[in-house]
Amino acid sequence: MNPDTSLAQPLPAPPAGAHTVTLPCGTALWLLPQRAVWWPAARMTFVADVHFGKGATFRRAGQPVPHGTTADNLVRLDEVLALTGAEHLVFLGDFLHARSGAADALWRQLLPWRQRHAGVAMTLVRGNHDLHAGAPPPGLGITPADEPWQPVPGAALLACHHPQTAAGAFVLAGHWHPTVTLRGLARDAMRLPCFTQSADQLVLPAFGAFTGMSSASLPPAARRFAVVGNQVHAVPLRPRPG
Repeated sequence: MNPDTSLAQPLPAPPAGAHTVTLPCGTALWLLPQRAVWWPAARMTFVADVHFGKGATFRRAGQPVPHGTTADNLVRLDEVLALTGAEHLVFLGDFLHARSGAADALWRQLLPWRQRHAGVAMTLVRGNHDLHAGAPPPGLGITPADEPWQPVPGAALLACHHPQTAAGAFVLAGHWHPTVTLRGLARDAMRLPCFTQSADQLVLPAFGAFTGMSSASLPPAARRFAVVGNQVHAVPLRPRPG
């Protein structure tokens, strides 16, 4: 993977609580405690697995799940955009959870939010849920794309929903909803959302307020960066038994 010089420029210091990673191609990314990735050189931020409409889908099935998750997601997206000043927001798949949740009530919340950020370009890299739920309405101004999608021509970085490898490129993805379990000395444990990085891909934690978390499928040698409150911390790899 050749160093990426297409966006070479001095970068500002990351915000409090963020963790900076430098990819093999030379690209610097900030892992934000808001469960987002900020690419400062490209003025672009990434989130994965928002799953808008999931709560409504469960309530339609008679399940007693909480209201207000859409509003919570939008408030946190506002926070990410204000923090970064992003010019482009990329959803790494599963923007919608299911067709049954893509109702008028959801669009009445999303449309004013989109209008407040009319100057921000938005792209949806389709995920498995999006293929069944359908595309957001054209009025939201979110451009659909298929994976792998290249956010910046010439840059060795690809945006996907499903974790995968691509020759000569580094992949940003979602889908796994990764977590890490931290264990204390009192035989207690805490499971937290995390970013996970291997040699050729970085998988983001699920952004949605009402999404599950999973520790399955994570490569055992992958680096993990736990979201602990308003900070992102690198988690030391546990040594393998000798």
